[in-house]
Parts: sequence; C-alpha cells; structure tokens
Amino acid sequence: MSEIAAGTVIVISSHVVRGSVGNRAAVFALETLGHQVWALPTIVLPWHPGHGQSTRLTFAETDFDAAIDDLIRAPWIGEVTAVLSGYFGNAAQARSVARLVTALRDRKPELLYVCDPVMGDLGGLYVAQATAEAIRDHLIPLASLATPNRYELAWLAGAPLEDNSSIMDAALSLGPSRMLVTSAVPMMAGGTGNLYLSGRHALLAEHRLIDKPPNGLGDLLAALFLSRLLSGMEDEKALQLATASVYEVLARAVKRGSDELTLASDAASLATPMAMVQMRRLMHPAQRRKG
Repeated sequence: MSEIAAGTVIVISSHVVRGSVGNRAAVFALETLGHQVWALPTIVLPWHPGHGQSTRLTFAETDFDAAIDDLIRAPWIGEVTAVLSGYFGNAAQARSVARLVTALRDRKPELLYVCDPVMGDLGGLYVAQATAEAIRDHLIPLASLATPNRYELAWLAGAPLEDNSSIMDAALSLGPSRMLVTSAVPMMAGGTGNLYLSGRHALLAEHRLIDKPPNGLGDLLAALFLSRLLSGMEDEKALQLATASVYEVLARAVKRGSDELTLASDAASLATPMAMVQMRRLMHPAQRRKG
C-alpha cells in the first residue's frame, strides 16, 4: 500500500454488485493508495448496463437528500478533504451534491471537488437530459477539477471537438481551474490520450489504444489523479502516473480475457505502475492568443 496519500474522500457514484465501475473502481483505487473513503451510491445495479439489462435499484429523491444532510452534519465531517462525484441517477441528486460541496467549502475553502460528469460517449447522452443539465449547471461551476471524456465535454460546451486546440478552448470556457479530458485526439499513431489543462499546463499523456476495453476506466482515472493531487504531487507527474496505472490495469485485464477490470489482481499497478506513457507539452491557449 502506498504511503503518499492523505485525507478522507467522499465518493458519490453508481454501485454495481459485479464489476469494477463507478464507486467500485474509485473506492478501491483510493483505499489502495491510502485514503479513508466515505462511499455513497446513487443507484445500485447487479452489473454494468453494457452487459445487458438488469434491475435498477434507486433511492427516493427525499431520502438521498436526507442522507446528504446527514453527511453535512456528521461529527467527522472535518476529516473530509475531497469529494469525487460520478454517475447520478437523476437531476435531484446532482443538486443535492452541489449543496454538500458548498456546505463543505464554507467550512474548508481548500476542499477539492472532482466532478466526473458521467453522461455519455460517442453515441450521445446515456443519462436523462435533465440530469446532464443539472451536472452542467450546478456541479461543473463548483469543480476544482472536471474529468469529462471528449464527447461529454463537447455536449457541455455545445460544440464539436475535432482537435486538441478546440478541446482546450472548450475546457477553458467551462470554468473549472483544472480539466482532464479523456479520449483526447492522439498525436501518436494507434494511440489515445488524456489531455490536461490548468492555468499553467497543457499536457497530453498518450498510450496505445486497446480495442474493446472493459468499462470503468474513467472512474478509475478520476480517482487516481485525485489521489496524486492530494498527495501534493506536481500535475505532470500526477497525470503520468494516473495514466500509466489505468493503461496497465486495462492491458492486464484484456490479456486475461476479462470483461471487467481486475483491480484486486492489479493493485500494485495502481500504486507503482511500470507502463510507459508518452508525455507531451502542448501550447496553452493563452500562449496561442498572445501569439
């Protein structure tokens, strides 16, 4: 287990009985890296919907909101240094989490909030439009870091994103001081990339594209990058390690022929990844405008 991590993280996303997506991926990664985690499910599913239809266990909006109230009033709330949110079952849950983040920030202004806007992919939105709008309107403005994929960012920004310059412009337009965009446009043949933009950095972390990957990679990346930031690591190193971990876990799962990420077997890859990642510094949009 890594000794670099510090702080308690509240993780709010979906929970599956079988598999490594949503809370199952994020909580395992954060605990492996040494964090205490409070995990709140938004829905419970027997397995990821990509495996086929299954029963969807949901919470009444008033009950979820009451649980948020409990967290805000919890006597241990001072332990919490970060919040990570992912998939929401409805728009009301996103508004409730915005209330939680706002209340925690009132007590601890330095609280890190990571919004992983789990809304869709190349095929379009897979949550209700109202839920996507609630994430856009209530959570993205609060985020210290947002981690959309390229297609989610395109929906949030209302513009097609065909190159990394347009991705960076869209990221800046949304407002979070840090944006980590997955499925960015690769510069290496046969690759895929994670594009990170902050006030100081425009970085692209690339690795080989692996076809038909198991689900949960975005959930895993958001948790790993958050952990590295909480440890005080520099952004570029945090991006390199988080990307290497995800790629290594993915490659190992595919080699085994697994239809899910095999996190328990690959915990060492989360803490000390060995995979090579191509790091590139891109021209920051602010530099382009000066030029």
